[in-house]
Amino acid sequence: MMDIYSELEWRGMLSESTEGVREALLGAPLTGYIGFDPTAPSLHVGSLLTVMGLARLQRFGHNPIAIVGGGTGMIGDPSGKSQERVLLSSADVEANVAGIRQQLEKFLDFNAPRNAARIVNNADWLGTIDVLSFLRDVGKHFTVNYMLQKESVARRLESEEGISYTEFSYLVLQAYDYLQLFDRYQCTLQLGGSDQWGNITAGIELIRKLRAQKTHGLVWPLMTTASGVKFGKTEAGAVWLDPVRTTPFHFYQFWLNTDDRDVIRYLKCFTFLERDSIEALARATQEKPEAREAQRALAREVTALVHGSDQVAKAERAASVLFAKADETLSVTDPAAVLMAYADAPSTDMALPPEGILLVQLLATVKLAASRSEATRLIRSGGIYVNNVRAADEKALVSAADAIGGQVIVLRKGRREQHVVRVRP
Repeated sequence: MMDIYSELEWRGMLSESTEGVREALLGAPLTGYIGFDPTAPSLHVGSLLTVMGLARLQRFGHNPIAIVGGGTGMIGDPSGKSQERVLLSSADVEANVAGIRQQLEKFLDFNAPRNAARIVNNADWLGTIDVLSFLRDVGKHFTVNYMLQKESVARRLESEEGISYTEFSYLVLQAYDYLQLFDRYQCTLQLGGSDQWGNITAGIELIRKLRAQKTHGLVWPLMTTASGVKFGKTEAGAVWLDPVRTTPFHFYQFWLNTDDRDVIRYLKCFTFLERDSIEALARATQEKPEAREAQRALAREVTALVHGSDQVAKAERAASVLFAKADETLSVTDPAAVLMAYADAPSTDMALPPEGILLVQLLATVKLAASRSEATRLIRSGGIYVNNVRAADEKALVSAADAIGGQVIVLRKGRREQHVVRVRP
């Protein structure tokens, strides 16, 4: 079994680290932390690399701390940002912290007998400190020249908007977080993305000056796609871990659609699959890329981690509905899978008469056709499908008996325009 440093190195999750960090990780279990910015009530897939880093730390026997920035979240980290964020209220931050905690509990064991994970909120100490004490005891250890050299600050100074004093102070506040965690929990390691390197080294320097102790930092590369796009960004926006913001089906599809050039890298970073399994999937991708075996493994593993294995099964059933060939009767009998597949399609709730309703009337009622006469023309031209089967009879009746699971009927016009009918009793 590899040590965690070698594990991170093999998985491509090692960009920079302080001198001696590998030896520290090989010794007695240490305490390490990662910060999460509560700008929303949910994490997104861009945060998953950070979550997995903390989870791996625990799996290798070390003590993980997730610090949720209830204090710093009211200011905002300028790292990687081209402009200042909208400041959040304390109530918004509190709600966001609660949502993030719930998601972290899926990855971290908070009841482990020896190295239980902790979640702490830096509002516990930042919310009580007075500004004069902070400037006297902490601020005096940071020269402006030192802060200007940090990439997150320098990049913003080059922009048209510049950087406010509020965000400029973020580096000092995060350094103070590291000091507090060192004092309270003997925390000697901070991890994160490479954009956090300046903030991490600032904390290491503060602890050295005030406590005369050596601490460490380790960061991984920021994730981008093979085409150079920032990971996790789609045409529809961010892909969230919250099933309300991004359904488990769309979450599964996001990973399933991974480019061949990225899939092995993602398997290393976003799953706990062992080296042998990933190397076998790499060979399969090389030999039979059209089978997309690696993408299916990736989608299953990550969806199971975030949403549970039951949602994987539902997502795969939904995919069989959505991607069934035309005139291939939908074999799925689970209406929930159909509704998941067509979550973005317009829908109508309606009761059907016992004897059924004329298909042309149904099409006009749900406005898939402008009128009964247009619906007739569409059926005659072969442009209407009921539950994926082409409709051939303009006088056909549709009843509850035609509904999948007695609850759902999928109408389609042409190749892309769908409408879901939810059948009421």
